[in-house]
Amino acid sequence: MNLYPVNSGNFKLDGGAMFGVVPKSLWNRTNPADANNMIELTARCLLIEDGKRLILIDTGMGNKQSDKFFGYYYLWGNDSIDTSLKKHGFHRDDITDVFLTHLHFDHCGGAINWNTDKTGYEPAFKNAYFWSNENHWQWATNPNPREKASFLKENILPIEESGQLKFTKMQSTNMLQNSPLGFDIFFADGHTEKQMIPMIHYKGKTICFMADLLPTAGHLPLPYIMGYDMRPLQTLTEKENFLNMAANKGFYLFLEHDAHNEIITVKHTEKGVRLDKTYTAKDIFN
Repeated sequence: MNLYPVNSGNFKLDGGAMFGVVPKSLWNRTNPADANNMIELTARCLLIEDGKRLILIDTGMGNKQSDKFFGYYYLWGNDSIDTSLKKHGFHRDDITDVFLTHLHFDHCGGAINWNTDKTGYEPAFKNAYFWSNENHWQWATNPNPREKASFLKENILPIEESGQLKFTKMQSTNMLQNSPLGFDIFFADGHTEKQMIPMIHYKGKTICFMADLLPTAGHLPLPYIMGYDMRPLQTLTEKENFLNMAANKGFYLFLEHDAHNEIITVKHTEKGVRLDKTYTAKDIFN
C-alpha cells in the first residue's frame, strides 16, 4: 500500500463560523484571521494505492460553480486535484474508487464536472465507484433548511444518475470493520448525519482521515466546535472519544482542512488531549 496527499485547492472561511462559541482572542492564536476575519483552509484529500485499487478520499469543491459562488470562499494558491495527481504519477481516469466522507460541497464538489458543452453533468472520475452510506445520502438529498446551502444537488444527484454510486454497510457500533475498501470507518453524527472517518492501517500505523471531526489542529480543545455542526453536543462527545482513542493508541491524524499542518499526533495532558507532534506527509508516507 502507498499513500499520497492530494491538495484539491485552498480557500478561506470566517473564523467565527469555524470556531463557534469560542472567542476570537483564543482561536486567533492558532488560526490567525485576515482583515476580513477569514482564516486559511485547504481541501487536502488522500489517495490510497492498494493493489489494483486507487482510492481517493474526498474531492474538494471542484470548479463548476460560478465566480460569484467561489468569491465567497476567497480561493488562493494554484493547487488542484489534477496537478496533485500528476505529481504522484496518476491521472483522474486511474481512480477506481472515490470515498466521500460526507456530501458537503467542499468535500464532494469535485466528484462531478460539467459535460463538454455545459448542458449537464458527468462524473469527474469516469472509471470510479463513488462511496457514501445510505443514512447520509438520504440526509443530504432531503436537507434541512440550516444545512441546505452545503448540500448542492448538482454535486450529489448526478452521482446516483451515473450508476456509479455505492453504499457502505453500517454495523450497530460506531466502527465498521473490514469495509469494502480495506479500511475501518468511524461514523460521527455531530457535524452531519453519518459522517465517515476512514482509519487506514499502514506500515504498522493507523492513519485517520479526520474530515470535519477535527478540521484543524487548532480545533483540538473539546469546546472548539464549528458553527456548521448540526449537533454540537454530540460532536463534543464523539470528538472526546476519538481523541482519547487517538492519544491512547498513537494514531496519526491526517488533517483535511488545516492549511499548515498535514498530519499530527496527540497526547494526554492536564488540560485534556492536546497536540503532540506535527508531521509532513513525506515524514509518514515515505
